[in-house]
Amino acid sequence: METFTASHLSEGNKIFACKISIDEKGITFKIPGFLSGKESTVPYNHISAVDIESPMIGFSTIYIETTGEGKITAHGFTKAEVKKMKEMILSKM
Repeated sequence: METFTASHLSEGNKIFACKISIDEKGITFKIPGFLSGKESTVPYNHISAVDIESPMIGFSTIYIETTGEGKITAHGFTKAEVKKMKEMILSKM
């Protein structure tokens, strides 16, 4: 299993940064909150597309289209991290 944590300097992650964990079963998104948090796991067979947005300056975003959860967006990662996440997800689909 590999876990990626968004930068606290990025928009939307100032206090609580989101985390994406990729393992053999699927992808787990953890969005911590002040009094509660949100966690969801998406199995690979529910993923229909993976896209990334990597600007020349700033943080990158990964978009994961699913058949049940809709579109999941996570922002605040480096360009290398989103490329690695995309490659890992596509290799397991």
